[in-house]
Amino acid sequence: MEEHVREILKALGEDPERDGLKETPRRMKESLEFLTSGYGEDVDEVMKGFILDEEYDEMVICRDISLYSLCEHHILPFYGKCHVAYIPRGKIIGLSKIPRVVEIFSRRLQIQERLTNQIAGTLMEHLEPLGVAVIIEAVHLCMAMRGVQKRDSLIITSSMLGAFRNDPKTRMEFLDLIRGGDRHKW
Repeated sequence: MEEHVREILKALGEDPERDGLKETPRRMKESLEFLTSGYGEDVDEVMKGFILDEEYDEMVICRDISLYSLCEHHILPFYGKCHVAYIPRGKIIGLSKIPRVVEIFSRRLQIQERLTNQIAGTLMEHLEPLGVAVIIEAVHLCMAMRGVQKRDSLIITSSMLGAFRNDPKTRMEFLDLIRGGDRHKW
């Protein structure tokens, strides 16, 4: 990978041997390996052992999960927040596993729509809840820095499964709770 980065630098008209760029191929390799580390993680393994039998049947929400990913079209970052909810049906998950699932899928080359569906589908498959809801709000640097150059555009995607899709009151409760901002500081 480092040799390819050197060639890219040359193709851009740069000298990969100049002081400021000598270590760039190594640093870029390490950076890309970290930013795509989700390929080396098995989400099914992460979920195993952290699912507990529990008769809790109210909505569980993990709001404002920081999210950083790379768009697969331009290999440019997109970043924002992810909100996840589920309604248990006899099974709950350790709360730290929700952001962990978000992290695994976001550390791959992505499109926001697929990322949203992967998170929701994984929780639906492993927990078999009454419903799962995922909303991602993100800024895409491929839109802000190039192309249409609209730096203030916010892309919002959602996946509503089970009760969140079929019951408008359940969906509205979720949306109201994630919009709550600071007024819900308990």
